[in-house]
Amino acid sequence: MATTSTAVHDESELAIRGRERNVLVAEEDHGARGFLADNLTCDGYHVWTADSREQALAILAVEHLDVVVVDVNGNTLGLIDAVRAGGGLAGRLDPDTPMIVLSARADELHRIRVLDRGADDVLAKPFSYPELRARIAAVLRRADQRRAPRLLRVGELTVDVVARTVRVGEHTVELSGKEYDLLRTLAREPSRVFTRNELLRIVWGRGYGVSRTLDSHAYRLRRKLAAASSESLVQTVWGIGYRLMDRP
Repeated sequence: MATTSTAVHDESELAIRGRERNVLVAEEDHGARGFLADNLTCDGYHVWTADSREQALAILAVEHLDVVVVDVNGNTLGLIDAVRAGGGLAGRLDPDTPMIVLSARADELHRIRVLDRGADDVLAKPFSYPELRARIAAVLRRADQRRAPRLLRVGELTVDVVARTVRVGEHTVELSGKEYDLLRTLAREPSRVFTRNELLRIVWGRGYGVSRTLDSHAYRLRRKLAAASSESLVQTVWGIGYRLMDRP
């Protein structure tokens, strides 16, 4: 069980992350699971919970998770194996999902075995919640550095995620902050349909916003891109959300 700690909302940490992150807490113990869910939510994470390997895999198959915090006892290694293989459940698991293991065993051999199976970090119980929060932030920073290229190119569109600039062909497109965040989110996975709730959560963060706010930003973004392109880059998927078309 974690040592008791009052979660403190860390604005600097959220600024580094740039958006609310999705965390899955897979923990058999009801008290520990609730403790982690409550504190991570207070610290700005969007939290899913599971009490078994099977429930965790079902969530991982349908949700985009930024990090998994797992202690399902005997099923822990099986969960790591399933995620790293990425082929179960019709290949819907992301094999690169960062995973932090909480373990009641503190011996060196056990930690090595867990790391060898593919865990990104191991923390022995009982643990300090602030230390876990710091380890989650560190794992996310490393994942971002591995995954995020400086330039996102989709057809004639180029998004420079460091300079926060957007070009369509030879034309620079001036966007507001939220318009840019919306475009960057769509450009990271072109052709994927993002639901309204996903985009509100990713771009606007805690408290989300309302659908008409998203729709008005998407309308202005589409209009600005269309002024520099012959293609309709941002497309509405009626009843679901939006996607960015990946055209040759």
